Amino acid sequence: MRKLIYGMNLTLDGYIAAPGDDIGWGGPSDELFQFWSDQLQATDLTLYGRKLWQTMSSYWPTGDQQPNATPAEIEFARRWRDMSKVVFSSTIDKVDWNTRLVTGDAVTEITRLKAEDGGPMDIGGATLAGAAMRAGLIDEYVLATAPVLVGGGTPFFTALDNWVNLSLVETRTFPGGVVLTRYETRH
Repeated sequence: MRKLIYGMNLTLDGYIAAPGDDIGWGGPSDELFQFWSDQLQATDLTLYGRKLWQTMSSYWPTGDQQPNATPAEIEFARRWRDMSKVVFSSTIDKVDWNTRLVTGDAVTEITRLKAEDGGPMDIGGATLAGAAMRAGLIDEYVLATAPVLVGGGTPFFTALDNWVNLSLVETRTFPGGVVLTRYETRH
C-alpha cells in the first residue's frame, strides 16, 4: 500500500494562494526549494488537480533551459519532467511529460492507486487534496508555513466532516522564518 502525502507552502493564516491566485508571498529560499526538490525525488507518483497542473506545466518542462536557472532549478525541472504524474480534470483533454489524465471520480482512482505496490505519492492542489482529505486518504501532511498573513484566498485545508488526529513527526526552520511541520495521520 502506498503512502499519500499532501504538502505545500502556505501562509500563517492557512492559505496556499492569496486572493486572485496570488502566490507572490511564497518565493522559497534556496534551502526550502532544495527540500521540495528532495521530496520530489523521493516520490514515485504525483497527483495534480487542474489548476496546479497548469501552473507547474507552464514552467517546469523547460525550467532547466531558462538562462537564469540555478543548478537546483535545473535538477528540479529534470526530475519533474521524468517522474510519473496523474492529472485529475474534466475540463482539459491533453497532458504531456510522462503524465496520465483521469477524468472520472478522483477519490475512486486515488483509492485504487494507494492500494497498488509502489513508493510514496504526493498530491497537490487544494480542491483535489480536499477531496482526498475528506475521504480519509491522506497519510502525511507537510506544511511549509511562511510568516505572512494574506487574509483570504485558497485554503490549504478543506472543511471536514470528522476530526483527523495527527502525530507530529518533524519540525524544521528555514531562512526567512519559514517553519516546516510534518504530521502523520493517526488511524
